[in-house]
Amino acid sequence: MVDPPETLGIIAGSRSLPFRLVSQARAAGVKRIIAAAFEKETDPALAGVVDEIEWLRVGQLGKLCKTFSSRGARHCVMAGQIAPKNLFDLRPDLRAMALLMRLKEKNAHTIFGAIADELGKDGVELISAVPFLEPLMPKHGFLLGPELTAAQVEDARHGFRIAKEIARLEIGQIVVVKDGTVLAVEGFEGTDRCLERGGQLAGRAGGATAVKVARAGHDMRFDIPCVGERTVRVCADAGVTALVLEAGRTLILEEDEVAALCRSRGVTITTVE
Repeated sequence: MVDPPETLGIIAGSRSLPFRLVSQARAAGVKRIIAAAFEKETDPALAGVVDEIEWLRVGQLGKLCKTFSSRGARHCVMAGQIAPKNLFDLRPDLRAMALLMRLKEKNAHTIFGAIADELGKDGVELISAVPFLEPLMPKHGFLLGPELTAAQVEDARHGFRIAKEIARLEIGQIVVVKDGTVLAVEGFEGTDRCLERGGQLAGRAGGATAVKVARAGHDMRFDIPCVGERTVRVCADAGVTALVLEAGRTLILEEDEVAALCRSRGVTITTVE
């Protein structure tokens, strides 16, 4: 990667990704890290690993921009989820209200794209976190757990085509397939609920395959597809025995724990191009 910024802002969502981002950014040479954290989303322990932290409500756009601009951060990244429902269940400040009124379509990409524009007005560039996180993104040939069966390979190929299409339509990023039949497509409810629904429809025998992709032209500044320990537990409990990821476009978090779970629960994680 090119020389990293000396000071980096992080728009920190939930789960463990903000912590991994901090670790990878420090290793890349970032000297000072400032986090904008969100109530009911960001793990409070993040305060112990960054240099400065500011707590916000979702919708406080003016405060978000000021968090970085007032501290001399000229670059920031997004790391971690903001629950989709919280993008619509918010109390916007005047700046956020004006932004939302300008948008004809309101989805995660249009909202975050507009936020990036607002940050830019304050001299803060929203950049992709991928250069810091690329070592955590498995490439072609990656495998945890048992080898796929011939039936799972076919389901993975079919699921990949369907997942790419729903991603293109900005519906979701994951589908659950069994024996050539699409059982569940991710919508507004998110990945875990989609996996649970697909596993339930697969029946007691289980054996469903889930495929997770990124949309062509997907803006990695706003949303890097991720799986982690919780994803594997949901798969195992639901009877989804294979989780197939698009190579080089999905992060695996908590990889040691994920590998141990794959071994103990018989779940396969592999990649497809």
